[in-house]
Amino acid sequence: MTSLAVIGATALYLLFIWLASAIAASWLSDRKGYGEKAGLATGLLLSAVAVPVWLLWPARAGSLWKTEGILPPRNRRVRTAEQSSGAKSSDDT
Repeated sequence: MTSLAVIGATALYLLFIWLASAIAASWLSDRKGYGEKAGLATGLLLSAVAVPVWLLWPARAGSLWKTEGILPPRNRRVRTAEQSSGAKSSDDT
């Protein structure tokens, strides 16, 4: 019965590695301009091999990888539609 518990813990760790690699590959492919679905598919099919694949895959011309760099900037402010249109809100008076 003890060996069944060891197999269960190993399977849980392998599941975590599989899911983490799918998340990382999805994020990398989205930053490189190919969309999340391509990275998610490679992450689910290739497991931990998908992350180095997407790190070596060339980025598209207008992608976030090319414009912002490898990691997104930490202090980027998100502008709302009201702020970008230039309209003043009621508390800006």
